[in-house]
Amino acid sequence: MCIYRLPRKESVVSPRSHCPSCNSKITAWDNVPIFSYFLLKGKCRQCGVAIPILYPVIEAVTAFLILLGFIKFGVSSKFIIFCIVGPALVIITAIDIKHKIIPDAITLPGIVFGLVAGSYLFGFKNSIIGLFTGGSIFLITSEIYYRIRGRRGIGGGDIKFISAVGALLGWQQMVLVIFLSSLIGSIAGLIGIVTKKNNLGSQIPFGPFLAFATLLAYFSGEQIIYLYITKVTGGL
Repeated sequence: MCIYRLPRKESVVSPRSHCPSCNSKITAWDNVPIFSYFLLKGKCRQCGVAIPILYPVIEAVTAFLILLGFIKFGVSSKFIIFCIVGPALVIITAIDIKHKIIPDAITLPGIVFGLVAGSYLFGFKNSIIGLFTGGSIFLITSEIYYRIRGRRGIGGGDIKFISAVGALLGWQQMVLVIFLSSLIGSIAGLIGIVTKKNNLGSQIPFGPFLAFATLLAYFSGEQIIYLYITKVTGGL
């Protein structure tokens, strides 16, 4: 619902869930994640129009992430926080791939949430430094790119997203997120060029790479940084 409505600037609270084809209201029984899709055989009960397979896929991915979070963190504050962060990352990824935007409706509350949750997890000082450092790095990079190329390489949604990530994870893991997302994005871009799906001028949404890197950092950021310090830099 969020993936469908947010890019259209529609409320996710009202009206209740309805079929986008015939506008008929969807009953609670027909709105059970994954289960209802198969019960309805992938079609609207009222008009018979096919329900996009994306719906159960998104539901399954979200459920899988929450399960991974429970396995990793157990019943803890970090798991409770992830129950909000995980679905948000899925929503951002899907919207950015389809519409090439990251809605303010996610990033702006995300900055506030990140500051509160990050202050609890890593301390207020680390969280506030991460917020402003992340946003500043992307803002300056975007401005430099614009001056050189005459177009924006990093969108406003990406800048707000990394600000929220910095607030949530602190400045050290925020740097890790930037590094990992840039690395993964570069690899994906090269693969696209080699397979001739993209060219050097193609615009590739960066949100999915940021979301995946944030997921990695949330689960194993401290371990990755520790391995880097001990194995790559020799502990210096």
